[in-house]
Amino acid sequence: MAACTASSAAAAAAEAGFPTRVLCLGNDLIADDALGPMAARHLCLRLAEFGAPRPEGPAFDPAATVRAFDHPRAGTVEVVETALTGMYLLEAVVGACRLIVVDTVVTGSAPPGTVEVMDEKDFAGVPAGGSPHYVGIFEAIGAARALGLDVPAEVVIVAVEAGDYFTVGGSMTAPVRAAVPEVVDRVLALLGGSPPV
Repeated sequence: MAACTASSAAAAAAEAGFPTRVLCLGNDLIADDALGPMAARHLCLRLAEFGAPRPEGPAFDPAATVRAFDHPRAGTVEVVETALTGMYLLEAVVGACRLIVVDTVVTGSAPPGTVEVMDEKDFAGVPAGGSPHYVGIFEAIGAARALGLDVPAEVVIVAVEAGDYFTVGGSMTAPVRAAVPEVVDRVLALLGGSPPV
């Protein structure tokens, strides 16, 4: 099973059955870290409007929820919602033709709620373990590649600047909550747009 190139990701997903995976990271018990799970749920509602849901298969981990849809342009789309971090994400990054990651970031360079779409090159030079999780998604991807596992060539990150990422049991801040529809729209655009219902 070979990984797809970025330029052929959507075509290969449709032709070879490799899914495009939308990996929504976060913990809905920690203030703005709840963005990922909330975005996953809203994205699933939108995908169900025009893409037939597929039967649920086993998740790679009990701490992950995986929902799959047939998308008319992107082929099979898997939406993975999880609070897993670090090397526990190895299985989440393997076996997809394309990976879209949704998560909060803390850069201090933009107001909370700012949405950015980036790729791996945008994170070049960021020290390893720079995530609040200490071992982040890029370390998991790097380890999978070093092990020769089937990792997507194309990794896109839809990141939202967090305001409060410390308060356990706290609500999401208003700017980050307000960013959820934009996050979903950005993911749908990356999948090839929202076809008419």
